[in-house]
Amino acid sequence: MELAPLVTGQGMGRALSGQQPDTVCSDQEQFGRLGLGDVVVVRRRELAQRRKSQGFSQEALAERLGVDEKTVRRWENGTTSEGPQPWLRPKLAAALQVMPDELEEVIASDRRGEDSRIAHSVRNPRGTDMMVVAGLRAEVQELGRQYDRAPSTSLLAKTGECLGQVAFLRGNVSNEHVRHELLSVEAEAATLMGQLVWDASQRRDHTTAHRYFDDAITAARSLGDSAAESRALLRKSFVALYGEKDPAAGLQFTMRTAEAADSSRVLKGLAVLHAAEAHAMRGERSDCERALNEADLDFDKIGRDDVAIDLFSPSQSGRLAGSCYLFLGKPELAQPILEMTSHELPDWSKSRSIVLGNLGLACIRQGKLDEAVGVLHGAVDVIESTWGGGGLNIVFGACRELQPWRGVDAVQDVYDRVMTLMTA
Repeated sequence: MELAPLVTGQGMGRALSGQQPDTVCSDQEQFGRLGLGDVVVVRRRELAQRRKSQGFSQEALAERLGVDEKTVRRWENGTTSEGPQPWLRPKLAAALQVMPDELEEVIASDRRGEDSRIAHSVRNPRGTDMMVVAGLRAEVQELGRQYDRAPSTSLLAKTGECLGQVAFLRGNVSNEHVRHELLSVEAEAATLMGQLVWDASQRRDHTTAHRYFDDAITAARSLGDSAAESRALLRKSFVALYGEKDPAAGLQFTMRTAEAADSSRVLKGLAVLHAAEAHAMRGERSDCERALNEADLDFDKIGRDDVAIDLFSPSQSGRLAGSCYLFLGKPELAQPILEMTSHELPDWSKSRSIVLGNLGLACIRQGKLDEAVGVLHGAVDVIESTWGGGGLNIVFGACRELQPWRGVDAVQDVYDRVMTLMTA
């Protein structure tokens, strides 16, 4: 079961809508408002200038690309460090009448100033300041936002580089306040690195993943940051449950997560939700259903200022409940839950591939072969884009259960697609 990026739904409130001016605040205004947890934003002036030269407002360009106007605004304001998503760039290049390589130059040009600031600090670590810390934090958080949609292998190198830079600067900076903030970024980067390593290994490299999570826990405890500790403990529960297949150990980690979660209803709810799956793996239906209900109560009390709000998605209860009923041998209960949940998730996300894989299993176990084949083809489509280790493992397990019907052409087709993925 994977965590998804925040998807705001009913009960979580809605952001106020309305027209925004086609302007951004100055760098001086941005930097002057920086607090300890804020990020450095680097405006993409060349991107904005190119847009204007082609006669587009932010709203008009967004309409041409099929995205929200706020997305274009974030690109230009620099609040997403990587800029436009890769699959949108050909369409953006055409709209701005530039070649693809020219577009990359436009997008990257204003980022170089931030990169050079970090590079200067690496050469002169004792003088590292809060601007550099904020830039590194922004980089790590942007990489984390990409996790659910991008192959983990594509994020590993940059995340590892950020983690190495943070650890080096933290060990050499002279200012204790800056060192404290670097330790906070290190906890976040180590947690992300652990989940990337585990996912990229198709959930096989448990040892390295645990090591990164343990590093994050050590950093969090040094800070007295219970939320950061809970995040890493929650990830360790995933490795125990879905990698090592050890529900007893997974249950212990979820209990420790809930204890450390302190005031975060998101972290406590997620811990209890995964405890439900641990109980399901052990065949403990009443304990499982009790935990599912308890998690929903926690989620109902989430506040907008929850420190882990970025981990919450309204679809999580359905994803876990469907998986639980599969473990409990109740595919007829799992199927409608998973069907509903699959419609709530982004089309190209690792979370969606996991839900579709489990939905395929629910259909197979009820003898609904045609439905199972169609769903599994959909899961493979997503996996070919995201290469999520969780979805790939579940779909592979589904194909093993399809082996008695391999003489059926439709079954053989999906089986062949999955085997091609496993050997890629």
